[in-house]
Amino acid sequence: MLMLRKFFKSRPTSRFGLTYQRDLNVAIIGQSTFAAEVYKLLLKNGHRVVGVFTILDKGNRQDPLAAVASENNTPVFKIKSWRKGENALPEIVAQYKQVDAELNVLPFCSQFIPMEVIEHPKHKSICYHPSILPKHRGVSAINWTLMNGDKEAGFSIFWADDGLDTGPILSQKSCPVLPDDTVDSLYNRFLYPEGIKSMAEAVDMVANGTAPVIPQSTEGSSFEPSVRKKALQKVDWSRSGVDIQNFIRGLDSSPGAWTIINETEVKLYKSSIWTNETPTGEQVTVDTIQFPAIVHSNGLLITCNDGLKINIERLSVDGKMMAASNYGNADTVQETIDYTDQEKAYIPVVESIWKNILNMEIGKDTHFFQSGAGSMDVVRLIEEIKDKLKFTLKNDDVYMSPVFSDFCNTLVKRSRGSTDDNTRVEYDPVVVDVNNMKLQFAKQLFINGQFVDSESGKTLECINPADESVICSIQCASEADVDQAVIAASRAFEGEWSEMSPRDRGAVLYKIADLLDKNREELATIESIDSGAVYTLALKTHIGMSIDVWKYFAGWADKIHGQTIPISHARPNRNLTFTKKEPFGVCGIITPWNYPLMMLSWKMAACLAAGNTVVMKPTEVSPLTALKFAELSVEAGFPAGVINILPGLGSEAGRAIAEHPDIRKVGFTGSTATGHAIMKASAESNLKKVSLELGGKSPLIILDDCDLDKSVRMSMGGVFFNKGENCIAAGRVFVESSIHDKFIDKVVEEVKKIKIGNPLERDTHHGPQNHKAHLEKLINYCKKAKNEGAELKIGGKRVDRPGYYFEPTVFTGVEDHMFIAQEEAFGPIMAVTKFSSSDLDAVIKRANSTDYGLSSGIFTKDISKALRFAEKIDAGTVFINTYNKTDVAAPFGGFKKSGFGKDLGEEALNEYLKTKCITVEY
Repeated sequence: MLMLRKFFKSRPTSRFGLTYQRDLNVAIIGQSTFAAEVYKLLLKNGHRVVGVFTILDKGNRQDPLAAVASENNTPVFKIKSWRKGENALPEIVAQYKQVDAELNVLPFCSQFIPMEVIEHPKHKSICYHPSILPKHRGVSAINWTLMNGDKEAGFSIFWADDGLDTGPILSQKSCPVLPDDTVDSLYNRFLYPEGIKSMAEAVDMVANGTAPVIPQSTEGSSFEPSVRKKALQKVDWSRSGVDIQNFIRGLDSSPGAWTIINETEVKLYKSSIWTNETPTGEQVTVDTIQFPAIVHSNGLLITCNDGLKINIERLSVDGKMMAASNYGNADTVQETIDYTDQEKAYIPVVESIWKNILNMEIGKDTHFFQSGAGSMDVVRLIEEIKDKLKFTLKNDDVYMSPVFSDFCNTLVKRSRGSTDDNTRVEYDPVVVDVNNMKLQFAKQLFINGQFVDSESGKTLECINPADESVICSIQCASEADVDQAVIAASRAFEGEWSEMSPRDRGAVLYKIADLLDKNREELATIESIDSGAVYTLALKTHIGMSIDVWKYFAGWADKIHGQTIPISHARPNRNLTFTKKEPFGVCGIITPWNYPLMMLSWKMAACLAAGNTVVMKPTEVSPLTALKFAELSVEAGFPAGVINILPGLGSEAGRAIAEHPDIRKVGFTGSTATGHAIMKASAESNLKKVSLELGGKSPLIILDDCDLDKSVRMSMGGVFFNKGENCIAAGRVFVESSIHDKFIDKVVEEVKKIKIGNPLERDTHHGPQNHKAHLEKLINYCKKAKNEGAELKIGGKRVDRPGYYFEPTVFTGVEDHMFIAQEEAFGPIMAVTKFSSSDLDAVIKRANSTDYGLSSGIFTKDISKALRFAEKIDAGTVFINTYNKTDVAAPFGGFKKSGFGKDLGEEALNEYLKTKCITVEY
């Protein structure tokens, strides 16, 4: 921050009438990485930096501006002070004048610069200030922006005068202040990158004679003192909770707000307003607060005197940083780790990085911050570790392990994939002994990285369809819970998730795939007891394909890009047009009960790979694997708020997602009727984008030249796979008359071999239907089919045993007008129609006569007929001599009342991306 005293009273106006040139001789006066980046950009833009004036070395460590200037052989002057008392030091001023600068650029300057220097160049001096002047003049402007609760932050570039940040404005830019912003996050997200560009743009405007001179208004002006005074850093607990939160984050990460905890002085870092249920933990006293604070697994929870709760994640006690969750624990000896030979090779690389940053020899006890490192050095350290060792660390890894030996241990643990306690989320578990294992899963809503009770307190019962027993009761989300989840998802999208590079986001997606794989037996068992899926099928498909989906889209995360487009030029100028693919923001996902985890994965993996955040409602009848997934997402490293999972009723939670004004995209799989309701709600709320995967009545045509045994096997899979609870199930089978009877005989013979029973038994083929209402629907479906004249060959009734078991069923003689020919069963019911091969187009026309168009199939050895069928059938998926062959790389979705939009494959990404077109004239 520039600090100037009154050295003169007026400014010659003639300077604004000088002749300007395209490049300038510039002197840079300042310090820090910020100034170093401005230096590099000015050189890139063609200007000449004739001298750099910076501060003295700190020990053996020179300022980054001095370091980068020395590398380019620019004269560097390290100034202890520019003046003595009120008088400029003549020898320093004379030294400055020798460089013959035409413009002084002060990107970041902590010294008082004499007006003899400010006024000497013919274009005078321009300064950077991190506030929207005239508000927050002074050295701690950005701190006071946060401490005062401003909704907008920004910076000004102004012409230096004899006041304190009072000169005319050259340019200003602003950004919104996010709920959890700190000084570091504002600098890193906006003030730093945009400020560097704007300083270079300002120099160009000076060179071109287009730099404005806008007098600062005195209206709204303020000046606050430096926060370096310790008295100004103490938390005043008599203020409101919101004011206290703003105060703490306004001093994070430097110099830090302090208070008294258990009669000890403690600094507070990484604060946020707490909206979840109050956790249990050890109570401590905080200064003058009437309520005890709670040390819990995710920090220190402080209840302010007005009732607002603030959570602190990091503390500094006696200069030692620690996780707030460890406060009060006895000091522990640093863990001893035996390094492998490969891990030992990391150490000299890390030592070299530390040495380059700190400019000193590194020992095992070297303290990163006590050696002079600052917050921007943390960013540099993490980036260099990523570039050279391909490991992604977090800022907290540096803050919590600032000693070299400890940092190396942390890095090695991260390289092994180990996690800390804060990567596991606490909850009151449901514990079930089943399938020779002890299952443990949550029963609450998952919002902002925590399991919490619903606002209403309502619950839902989860029923095991195999024996009709109650597994547990889970919390049922309300509209208010959806609101809270959207707030959390919005904060995550605007903050840490968007700040992560696409490659880092992809790494998190790979991690969740690995965790799903690691826990596949447990997940398959939960899926089995909750949805009735046969365990072996759940292992292979429900869980196996989920793992594949996350791996597939993890690979896409850093490969999403636009394109350049040739357009007509605006002569004599030229134009460049290009597109960007951008995420929507908060997306809603609503999934069905037939493949609970797989449907979550199909939609959520693409959504997150595209950079969005999610509010997801799993089906109320089979939500347990979604809640287990939520638990694993914390361990995988998803930031809080990126994933929110809310079991609840479609009529309340689902409707709230479709209608919410801050959700910009909804992905839904389910019934056509519900799809209509979602489209209507989405249109009437905010015209959010919608993708729908709805009902189906998929035709399967079997010609007499087929491989009959394969056709029987594949058609049975097409109908009975996953108990018929399969969106692309072959809802109607057309069999050529010449092989019809033989086909039916073989099918009936094979159906008799299907073992119906406990889905956890390894030799079971066919488990229970998902829930009671669906079982009753299938019974009524068969009754209607018989009443309309279809012939029942086998099955058609409930199995006489506890559980929602329904016999695999075969009907023949199905005619086009029948209910069974037009409407989806979504169960193990094969509807067979005989046809003549004399006219393939006629049977295709019959197959197309439903309102649905999800999938289709044909079995024939005649490739011409197969391709003719593929061309004319009105369905989103066509199988030839196979069925149910889906793959994570192949797009999946339907036509007509089966919906629109795609899951899986590259096309799925487009459902969660918007295209921005940008045109530049030059």
